[in-house]
Amino acid sequence: MKSHTRVDRRSVLRGALAAGALGATAAVSGPSAAATDAADPVGTDATADSYPFEGPHQAGILTPKQRCAAFVSFDVTAADRAGLSDLLGTLTARLRFLTTGGVPEPLGISAPPSDSGVLGPVVPADGLTATVAVGSSLFDERFGLAARKPLRLRQMTSFPDDDLDPAWCQGDLMLQLCANNADTVAHALRDLAMHTRGGLQVRWRIDGFASPPRPVGTPRNLLGFRDGTANPDTTDARTMDQVVWVVPGLGEPAWAVDGSYLAVRVIRMRVEFWDRVSLNEQERMFGRQRNSGAPLDGQLETDAPKYSADPSGDVIPLDSHMRLANPRTAGSDSLRMLRRGYNYDLGTDSNGNLDMGLVFCAFQQDLDRQFIAVQNRLAGEPLVDYVSPYGGGYFFALPGVRDSRDWLGSSLLS
Repeated sequence: MKSHTRVDRRSVLRGALAAGALGATAAVSGPSAAATDAADPVGTDATADSYPFEGPHQAGILTPKQRCAAFVSFDVTAADRAGLSDLLGTLTARLRFLTTGGVPEPLGISAPPSDSGVLGPVVPADGLTATVAVGSSLFDERFGLAARKPLRLRQMTSFPDDDLDPAWCQGDLMLQLCANNADTVAHALRDLAMHTRGGLQVRWRIDGFASPPRPVGTPRNLLGFRDGTANPDTTDARTMDQVVWVVPGLGEPAWAVDGSYLAVRVIRMRVEFWDRVSLNEQERMFGRQRNSGAPLDGQLETDAPKYSADPSGDVIPLDSHMRLANPRTAGSDSLRMLRRGYNYDLGTDSNGNLDMGLVFCAFQQDLDRQFIAVQNRLAGEPLVDYVSPYGGGYFFALPGVRDSRDWLGSSLLS
């Protein structure tokens, strides 16, 4: 296992995160997010009892962030294309039940119970959403899908400031589970483990949490700054068709329409070092005020920075995170993406250092135009001394389940 700090600060995370086998189951988002147009919602709107499972797009993308999440990457162990179809059909059936809630089916007194009982005799939906995405490795020779691979899907790029550990990268399939409570997420994962044995093997897993607004506005990350300011407006269908969804005419396979590219980055934050940096320096690295979230030249979190009045970066430094990520020029509008990150806290590492950070998660129409372009702009920014990306991957979120007869991946495998 490689180390995750430059001065003995990046330590081994694998032991704390290892999930074992399931059998067959900016403001700132670290140095990998673009600042865009609206706040990242979490709170009252994110505690709904349930979200629709069926629709052209999967839930968990435009859904307001629930409090708790798990990001689980799998290697598919199904033997052939028919086995992959069965696996995706089983996933769909279980997720339809889990996200709706209800009474588990009794299997008889001599059989093991059909449910773990963690949530009681009646399974509540509890705002559960599940987002299934596939990695580029699924399109190898095993399932005959090479010709149907999304145009821009590939292995995650290693950028100059990364410290990627292969054990924490990529996967054939990514499952994002989000809910109002942690036991709901854990229950769903156990259910899927039981029903998909023989088809999926956990590659890596990390759990996350979304903080409530403190005191108001966008929630904060573990560096103390608001995370998700200036996200695009998820209620604007036209904007979502420009920023998030694959639409016809982009050169993508026809089956991929209504899907979305997903970039996941597991980013350790060196909080002990960060906490010894002056507030003024912290704010200049971000380009925002820590308390209010406002640009350094503004008063409110929602204020747009006035870069044209500050061409030399005297107020908002030219190498600040928000200015590099989105310089707000005529051409930078295409960099926008929908960020949906979660904090994580794994306790301490083997050296006794606090082990916490961010699961950066962004949905977009085009990996090259959006996430990768922004990441290249952020290379060498001052924040790289305090954050260390070590895991994650690029995935393609499948189109949604259209009706009760449809299943996740049906258009891919048809």
